Amino acid sequence: MPWYAVRPRDPADPRWPLPGKERIVLKADNSDDARARFEEAYPSEPFGSPTVPVRGSGLGSFHGKAVALIVEETDEPPSPKE
Repeated sequence: MPWYAVRPRDPADPRWPLPGKERIVLKADNSDDARARFEEAYPSEPFGSPTVPVRGSGLGSFHGKAVALIVEETDEPPSPKE
């Protein structure tokens, strides 16, 4: 299974869940799967609003906004330092 780097199209996008980290690297079958895994791991914050209490529709959501993310195949990331 290849590795994919997921990053916001706009580096200043306030929805990005990990400030200070320019991209997230994860394993996936393809770029669409990588995007789906990212959306599952980092759902919206908060879960919608009182008027729209739906998961994936809050202020921090990339759900359904594929153009806001860039997904590229990449090399395996280095092991974390112990």
